Amino acid sequence: MSNETLNPVDIARDYYNSSDADTFYATIWGGEDIHVGLYESESDSIPDASRRTQKRMTEQLLNRPDASSRIIDLGSGYGGTARFLAGQYGCRVAALNLSEVENNRARKLNREQNLDNLVDVIDGDYAEVPFDDESFDLVWSQDALLHSPARKKVIEEVSRILKPGGEFVFTDPMQADNCPEGVLQPIFDRIHLESMGSPGFYRETAAEFGLKEIDYLEMTDQLQRHYSAVLKNTEMQEDKLREHVSQQYLQNMKKGLQHWIDGASNGYLSWGIMHFQKQ
Repeated sequence: MSNETLNPVDIARDYYNSSDADTFYATIWGGEDIHVGLYESESDSIPDASRRTQKRMTEQLLNRPDASSRIIDLGSGYGGTARFLAGQYGCRVAALNLSEVENNRARKLNREQNLDNLVDVIDGDYAEVPFDDESFDLVWSQDALLHSPARKKVIEEVSRILKPGGEFVFTDPMQADNCPEGVLQPIFDRIHLESMGSPGFYRETAAEFGLKEIDYLEMTDQLQRHYSAVLKNTEMQEDKLREHVSQQYLQNMKKGLQHWIDGASNGYLSWGIMHFQKQ
């Protein structure tokens, strides 16, 4: 079946299920996480920077999780954040993710780290969250919402599953509010979408569904630094990657990474930690 007959959710699932993608992300990110990191120096590793993002996001919360907290991570990848939260706070975490390949790796890591009693990995789409109303104290997501063509429905689902007073904290590569039309088309083509969310979109949509903005910690420079680090590491490990990843995939990846770097450096993208609370 060609990509033209698939919707963006199916395309994202098939992409992350592919052997090329799984090998690439596990190698370059280190096998725990697949999200944008926070860098303090040029020598920071991608895994260390990725863990720093998780810590910074917890610092933004009004209420730190504890053993009684119920959390869901939307687009949980390899489950690194779910394990971080469960291991740090002893809380139960639902890890909802499209890719069955990533989810199988996450379940294996959960068992190896003795966290499978706290982390539940669920195959699914975060536009249709398989949980009851007011189930969670915290909804968390890192760099996953952009893959959904139904972002407004995702925010509605977030509001539905959050308890009153519950928090929603997320990061997402976004188009800047003042982004000129057409300049991000190379990125849209790569992720098979017609648009991306923007800070203004998320603020407006969150307010529509009863989510009050607490803050937006804007750090677009970190998006540029992160994709620059990924590109550098890809080039450094290219010979090793070629043993298990197709040349076409690596060429497309390097080209795509440069589009992200250019979009951020030109001011067309926005990235940071957005934080809301259900009223």
